[in-house]
Amino acid sequence: MRRGVGRMAAAAVAVLLAAGAVTGCGDEEPPVRVAAEVPTAAPVEEPAAEGPVDAPADAPSEEPPAVEAMGGRPSPAASASAKPRPKPSRTSTAPLSRPKPPTETRVPPPPKPPASGCKPSYRGTEASRSAVRKALSDAAARTYWPTSAPDIRIRSALLKATAWQESGWQSNIYACDTGVGLMQVMPATAEWMNQRFEQSYDIDDYRDNAYLGGTYLAWLTKYIGDMYFESDYRLDASLCTSKLNSCLLNAVISGYNFGHAAVAQKGKPLTIPNPQYVYNVRELMTSCECLAF
Repeated sequence: MRRGVGRMAAAAVAVLLAAGAVTGCGDEEPPVRVAAEVPTAAPVEEPAAEGPVDAPADAPSEEPPAVEAMGGRPSPAASASAKPRPKPSRTSTAPLSRPKPPTETRVPPPPKPPASGCKPSYRGTEASRSAVRKALSDAAARTYWPTSAPDIRIRSALLKATAWQESGWQSNIYACDTGVGLMQVMPATAEWMNQRFEQSYDIDDYRDNAYLGGTYLAWLTKYIGDMYFESDYRLDASLCTSKLNSCLLNAVISGYNFGHAAVAQKGKPLTIPNPQYVYNVRELMTSCECLAF
């Protein structure tokens, strides 16, 4: 579910910091739509915000990185029948140096490279911040893998921060690399997600877009978690060390921007190819103004 806006943001984020989803995503209860940002599900008590990560000292600019990188804001006017597998007891939370074979063999298409010298376009009416906030909160409250991995949870702070990094919570923004809406979901990725989970989410609908974003984050959690973390799906900042590839949270954030194949590869250690993007989202998870909306 690679997004153009995110990619462009990833490239521009370094400068910015230096200068200043669907009932279930998995097995039996498939997720809901994603296009611009909105979900639905039984509310869950929202976890406490994660602790900050060591990042560049400069404060981020007031404009969300992705929005600034895209040219600024517009002017006003799983295997359904799979059974849960017992988790092995772990003596370390660090990733395996040699990953296990992936349990998910159906994977999304690779992301497209960002277009240069192009500004995003805007279509339709932008959803209000309160509507976007509800959509993201609904997506975070879902149980994405009810059968094989019911403990996978996508925290509200992670969804909100990712959406802010990708689009500045603009539901009607279309990037040059085909990223769409709130979560900057790419059409090919949305089509793949709908087929994989037998859904029909509308990428242009902000509620469905939020579901798609949450669904993709949940898929990455299971894919990478099974390969490197022995099915320990905790997306906790407390498990991260100064090494970016030390925890599942950083790997999932990285994969959302660069794609799963850039992070998790057969026979190779866990890789974080876009550290600045990870630093940005991690920082936004605790300091984003969007958390107060």
